[in-house]
This record gives sequence, structure tokens and C-alpha cells, in this order.
Amino acid sequence: MPKKILIIDDDIDLVEAMRMTLEGAGFEVIDAQEGEKGIAKIESENPDLVILDVMMGTQDEGFHVAYQIKNTESMADLPIIMLSAVGQETGFSFDKEKDEDFLPVNEFIEKPVNPAVLIEVVKSNLGF
Repeated sequence: MPKKILIIDDDIDLVEAMRMTLEGAGFEVIDAQEGEKGIAKIESENPDLVILDVMMGTQDEGFHVAYQIKNTESMADLPIIMLSAVGQETGFSFDKEKDEDFLPVNEFIEKPVNPAVLIEVVKSNLGF
């Protein structure tokens, strides 16, 4: 049974591009265009990994979603890859090692992401 990836991102074109890449690598892909719907999909679909945008309804919605996932016992172990253009849009830069307390995610990748890198990071976080 393929591993299930949930993409939470409001950019439907990017979601579809990632879907093609990930499905081509053998993953099942589901999506949600906002944080609350993403949380509901985690509860109903039980994905193996989440790819999460930062800037959706608000500039920091993704951070709130990540905190909610990590602070909910039933979801706390779910790997999160944060994929965002927040650095380009705001000038902030994030480093998983330096900002670990602030960034409750397993990986932080700036958009745009190379498809091969995306697959590599997903596989790594799923233990492949």
C-alpha cells in the first residue's frame, strides 16, 4: 500500500505539480487548500506525511497548523515538510537547526523546490 501524502497549500497549480511528481514516485496524494480543512483531512485520512505551506489565509497560517499538529497527541508524530516562499515574500529566512523551537516541522524548504529534491526529502522523512 503506497504511503499517503497530504499537501496543505492554497496554490492549486503547485499542488497539482507536486501531485504529479509524488504520484509518479509511487505515493498517494490528497490535498486541502486551507489549514482547518487540512487538520480535518489528517483526522479522517490518516496521512503518513504532510507538506505544508506557510502563507495561505494569513501570512502565518501554516505555522499555526504545524503547532496544532505537533500539540495534538494523535498527530504529534506526523512528519511535516514546510514548503514556502515566505522567505522571498517577507525577507525572513528559516533554518531548521537554528529555529527548531520556533519551527515545529521536520524540514523547511523554500519554494520553488526541485521535484527530485522533494521526492528525496519525502522519502527521507518516511524512512526510505
